[in-house]
Amino acid sequence: MYQSGAFVAEHVEPVAEEQVQPNGVDLTVEAVLEQRERGRIGREGKTIGDRQPVQPDARDDAETFSLPAGGYILQYAETISIPEDHVGFLYPRSSLMRNSCMLNTAVWDAGYTGKGEGLLQVHHDVELERGARVAQLVFAEAEHADTYDGSYQGERVE
Repeated sequence: MYQSGAFVAEHVEPVAEEQVQPNGVDLTVEAVLEQRERGRIGREGKTIGDRQPVQPDARDDAETFSLPAGGYILQYAETISIPEDHVGFLYPRSSLMRNSCMLNTAVWDAGYTGKGEGLLQVHHDVELERGARVAQLVFAEAEHADTYDGSYQGERVE
């Protein structure tokens, strides 16, 4: 069973009232990165290729990322803590798809805490403003044998 947006909001920090939806919580853009070198995923480990921040334009006091077609790493501004008896799924907001963009994400396991990221596929030039709502996090109840204790635990959490 999926949880309410109010339940999800209890596990997201910071969260504003307008981010809380009936069935989840909207996540916002903190940063956009471009991968510049090859990564590697092997049987006994992984290497993330060098990634460089995309610099926002300064426009009317808003920081706007002007993105031509291509693939980008989108980092979220919120810290997420997945409750022990749940699994998190992140879906793109429809306004991304309506602007020829897609957001790919992975499963967020029980026990994960951190500021995640996703793969933003841009099929037509688009502008994203820092703080814009781009994805919706939902939680589903889930049985599990253990909780997340991988290399991304606590990522980007100061």
